[in-house]
Amino acid sequence: MTAARIGLTGGIGSGKSTVLDMLRDLGAVPVDADAISRATTASGGAAIAAIAAKFGPGFITSAGALDRDRMREHAYAQPDSRRELEQIIHPLVGAEIQRQVDVALAAGARCIVFDIPLLVESGRWRARLDRVLVVDCEPQTQVARVTARSGLAPEAVQAIIAAQAPRALRLAAADIVICNEGLTLAQLRNEVEQVAHSFGL
Repeated sequence: MTAARIGLTGGIGSGKSTVLDMLRDLGAVPVDADAISRATTASGGAAIAAIAAKFGPGFITSAGALDRDRMREHAYAQPDSRRELEQIIHPLVGAEIQRQVDVALAAGARCIVFDIPLLVESGRWRARLDRVLVVDCEPQTQVARVTARSGLAPEAVQAIIAAQAPRALRLAAADIVICNEGLTLAQLRNEVEQVAHSFGL
């Protein structure tokens, strides 16, 4: 029996990370594309040498990590540089994702959950997944949750939401939607358990 490959996404404050933790508790193997990407540009990361060679050592901090602020400024001034950076990082991320999948399959995983922030925006993921699970809630709920946990101003949270894939686009891409609106943690866990059952967990 092959493992179910599930793509998980949701806007900031939707509860996506909580759902991922619950799926992990039920036996799913998570693959966090965002964490893998960050690791490639962290101190000693797999992308650092290539970034230094391409952009110069000034883009690497004294700790040996990508200087994100400097790169952000550079990408704003030189739009092609973002694509050049992605050409370095994406193959490394893809290889590490595949490595983690191979390890999970070798260990007999029944379900692999890919936590992909840009799942909807990236068009290339859909064909690699059996189903897409979207965690959803009202925009005002997202703002309330994020301001409560982070101390960010509501306007700042609204700007983050505006920069993410539109809610309607996420919902259109979903095979399964968990509506995390007004639920207690126990109720959310019950929803997740029902969904997990359909994934073979």
